Amino acid sequence: MIESMGNLRRTHMCGDLRVGNLNEEIILMGWVQKKRNLGGLIFVDLRDTTGITQIVFDNEVSKEAFEKADKIKGEFVIAIKGKVYERQSKNDDLATGDIEVFAEELKILDKAETPPIYIKDDDDVSETMRLKYRYLDLRKAFMQNNLKTRHKTLKVVRNFLDNENFVDVETPMLTKPTPEGARDYLVPSRVNPGKFYALPQSPQLMKQMLMVSGMDRYYQVVKCFRDEDLRANRQPEFTQIDIEMSFVDIDDILEMNERLVYKIFKEVKDIEIELPIKRMTYKEAMERFGSDKPDLRFGFELKDLTEIVKDSEFKVFSGNIANGGEVRGINIKGYEKEFSRKGISKLEKYVKNYGAKGLAWIKITEEGISSPITKFLSEEETNNIIDKLDGEKGDLLLIVADKPSVVFASLGHLRIEVAKKLNLIDDSLYELVWITEFPLFEYDEEEDRYVAKHHPFTHPMDEDIKLLDTEPEKVRAKAYDLAINGDEIGGGSIRINNTQLQQKMFKALGFSEEEAWSKFGFLLEAFKYGVPPHGGIAYGFDRLIMQLTESNNIRDVIAFPKTQNATSLLTKAPAEVSKEQLDELQIKLNLKK
Repeated sequence: MIESMGNLRRTHMCGDLRVGNLNEEIILMGWVQKKRNLGGLIFVDLRDTTGITQIVFDNEVSKEAFEKADKIKGEFVIAIKGKVYERQSKNDDLATGDIEVFAEELKILDKAETPPIYIKDDDDVSETMRLKYRYLDLRKAFMQNNLKTRHKTLKVVRNFLDNENFVDVETPMLTKPTPEGARDYLVPSRVNPGKFYALPQSPQLMKQMLMVSGMDRYYQVVKCFRDEDLRANRQPEFTQIDIEMSFVDIDDILEMNERLVYKIFKEVKDIEIELPIKRMTYKEAMERFGSDKPDLRFGFELKDLTEIVKDSEFKVFSGNIANGGEVRGINIKGYEKEFSRKGISKLEKYVKNYGAKGLAWIKITEEGISSPITKFLSEEETNNIIDKLDGEKGDLLLIVADKPSVVFASLGHLRIEVAKKLNLIDDSLYELVWITEFPLFEYDEEEDRYVAKHHPFTHPMDEDIKLLDTEPEKVRAKAYDLAINGDEIGGGSIRINNTQLQQKMFKALGFSEEEAWSKFGFLLEAFKYGVPPHGGIAYGFDRLIMQLTESNNIRDVIAFPKTQNATSLLTKAPAEVSKEQLDELQIKLNLKK
């Protein structure tokens, strides 16, 4: 029988009771985590968002409550009234393990069928089931703690920015489709047939308009949308902490954000990060770690071997170099015995995922050098390679020859893969680094043109502006990213703040003046009326929470995430719509079979 709460009103949360509450009359409400019937006593673990308390139903204390308790099952929702006593057999694994509550009254507020997944942290059910029954998955303590960490972090951010005189301003969700970046999510307009809104990939143009308006300091916690292929740290809709400031340059923005990040780690994790956060140019990061978001918690740094082997008879090396490629390697120092020939073959297969055609290797063993490539190298070349990579007995040298992008991607990912295999990554350690001086452009081979590395509104380094027309590949940007433990957590730049330079940028990207005005005319028009120097940063809030909760999956820090196919297993979105709805929008489907 389902009952109402009646005159019962919760006095305490399940996880709050301690020995200081002994002999108090209390009322608890929650879900039945577990039940044990020992004949004259029934023990129930009662759970709410704060934790678990053991409830004892004793036939001699309350026969009515005892008989009702015999009928309850896991995940029933109940209310109990009782008295707090000291527990005879204490449970050190529970915060409430020193006490228990003897129930004098029980109300069954709702029944529950047997859940399709267990409500416990160590349940190894598939992610598909977890997402399908997300409301049950969210009952788990670690998931609730993730969402509480998210809430606490956001509270710290808002308080900090409020004290720094930032104003929280909302910007439109329905905006104009623009080129560059990922694919837009498009929304058809019924009242403007044939025209579409785009959901914002970020509030980039709007926050720049706010700087033009004289707002001076803006922030927003905002949903952003990108129609792109997903992976563990991507979602089609994600949360961004968006920040913009006027009359600033790079150092001003980085200094303020370092204080923000320090505050987050101190208040959420009770960790004092070292300030100032170290800085590294994009060029140095790529050459040392093969990544613009390097994980600094371990070594295995890249070394350039190109000059050593450019004239080698080993054509895998010299041939690639002759075609504009490079040869680089890493030293898995002290671990050569951990990798058999079969193990190295697995590493070779791994780097092929990043475009490498193969993986050369040299083992330095107690017996001497072991390698399939040294017979193609001169003794001097072999010795120089070993010297360059600081090779000693017990080391394994891994080498890739290819075009620079492939070499960096292959070795950059390989060093992380090897560190994981060898258990060398300390998850309790946080290594933060600013990456600066990004290239302004990158070459898109599919489109056969230069595209913006970040976005078309990024200001070039002042001394590189003269190269925009002649050598765009050499132009560096006033851009910066914050990387934590190999993940990009935030990124931003100083923005272009005059029409002439902005049009010069559009020209370098291949836009005609007409195209630029068609796509970004409202920004260019605004720039006619006085624009302050300005810049900002956007944090991937979900990725930041992943770091703070030591999670490796973005779906574990979002209440209702999508799958890697951008679908919701809970709501079955996206879904087909009726013909009447399509007719209203004047849209006709032409689906490929």
